[in-house]
Amino acid sequence: MSKKVYVGNMNYATTENGLRDLFTQYGEVVSVNIIVDRYTGKAKGFGFVEMNTEEEARAAIEALNGFEYMGRQLRVNEAEDKPRRDNFRPRNNY
Repeated sequence: MSKKVYVGNMNYATTENGLRDLFTQYGEVVSVNIIVDRYTGKAKGFGFVEMNTEEEARAAIEALNGFEYMGRQLRVNEAEDKPRRDNFRPRNNY
């Protein structure tokens, strides 16, 4: 069963292909998703990598947590499932 990994403190110029190449060293990468701001389209500095197995995810976490990539020390750990907020309402900034 696949396992999702959180990757934080990324350089804003990090690409999904670059992240995929980095994690492929530790196993099969199922998907890569860098989170971007919905209004500006710019990366927020974190994302998720889904590895094929839990063992591959664990190997990637152990090897890459604290690893310097593109000038930043990555924070890599097991992703937590958080429910999406469906009641999003923009604030009125008057």
